[in-house]
Amino acid sequence: MLKISAYINFKNNQCSEAMTFYQAVLGGELNLMPVKDSPMKEMFPAEAQQGILHADLTGSDFNILATDMPDDNVGTELGAVSLTLTCATKAEVQQKFAQLAEGGRVVHPIMTFFAGTMGNVVDKFGIRWGVFTDEQ
Repeated sequence: MLKISAYINFKNNQCSEAMTFYQAVLGGELNLMPVKDSPMKEMFPAEAQQGILHADLTGSDFNILATDMPDDNVGTELGAVSLTLTCATKAEVQQKFAQLAEGGRVVHPIMTFFAGTMGNVVDKFGIRWGVFTDEQ
């Protein structure tokens, strides 16, 4: 079985806050491993010790991984990546869209089109989301 998971490198030690927010929106089980509690803690400078080395939010049908550690190999030249949340109903789209938009910005308001209902937001952590249902 092939499974793709999102891996997010947060800036400014926002990983714990962001992943806790995503757990509140999506549910699932959240595991956070701070640098200071990891077997690799000696490899990191003192200022990195409070950051999250690895976070894992897993639900029955999704998995989001994240860290506070920078990745110098990721740059804007690679293009934008958006996460898509597929919902069962229009009501669920409206609920999840509102939660993700809180403190962020709406890119495209929720609209109905030939394939269903969808809206796009950038959340308060700078992550782009499409919220979709095939219900019209």
